[in-house]
Amino acid sequence: MKTERLLAMTVLLLNRGRMSAKELAERFEVSVKTIYRDMETLGRAGIPVMALQGASGGFEIMDRYTLDRHMMTPEEIGSLLSAVKGASRAIQDRTYDDLVQKFKALLQSEEGHTETKGETVIFDFQPWGQGSTARQKLALLRQAIRERRLAGLIYVRQDGSDESRTVEPTALVMKGGVWYLQAFCRERNDFRTFRLSRMQELNLLAETFELREAPRLDSYEWNKSWSGGEETAVRLVFRAEARYRFGDTFFPEQITAHPDGGFQVEGSFTVDEWFCGVLLSYGDLVRVEHPPALAEEIKSRAERIVRVYESGNFSES
Repeated sequence: MKTERLLAMTVLLLNRGRMSAKELAERFEVSVKTIYRDMETLGRAGIPVMALQGASGGFEIMDRYTLDRHMMTPEEIGSLLSAVKGASRAIQDRTYDDLVQKFKALLQSEEGHTETKGETVIFDFQPWGQGSTARQKLALLRQAIRERRLAGLIYVRQDGSDESRTVEPTALVMKGGVWYLQAFCRERNDFRTFRLSRMQELNLLAETFELREAPRLDSYEWNKSWSGGEETAVRLVFRAEARYRFGDTFFPEQITAHPDGGFQVEGSFTVDEWFCGVLLSYGDLVRVEHPPALAEEIKSRAERIVRVYESGNFSES
């Protein structure tokens, strides 16, 4: 997180003194361009950062400057603490544990403010049902990013087959409650995002790599990447009992209430495996009205499910 990086960068410069942009980039695992943007942000925030030219140049904070905890309110410190605690629970990394303790100390030093008093929002980045397995993967990937070591993956493709990938891990991303790895893929010769839950095997390799200029994740077009395919006009009718799940799948402007208590959903969607799976998960609470091809596909899949149970032969399609 940028706020966490800026605070850690300020503390580091106060403790160590002058550091070059390259050293800071390596320390915080970002590009040199990002470091220059961060220095501008710190300057606008009132922190007296000086840029010195020459072979021994770099960035440093003016003498006698101290980081006053009153630059942030107890509520702001509590919000940062909540976010860092969430990261600490998900990722086994001493850095986050140390940062949690620092924020706790800042809160405890404020009279009348306790840790829980400032923690009105709780972040939990641990994936559902994966527990220690996900934490182990995250810890390995954090190590790979920090040490710039290649990682070997056995990754599950969308068609269910396995494929081997060798990647240069760049960053971990939490998006929509799901962890992803941004990495340069040696097989595809380009940057890719890999879903953590689809990594069947993960191994750190001895070989190291030179850091490449990666696409900025804060401006990454996730929705475009997620959808990918061509969108189709779809019209669905739902029973009233399905209402509790609407917010997880559809936007309010796509939903129209019917007098009988049911609902109609109309919009443009990418009709792929994921979308068909979502519709099937509603069981008999949904009917596809348009397009006919989608209605036939859902019907065909439902019939195949019935045949599996009627025949007793799971290999039969």
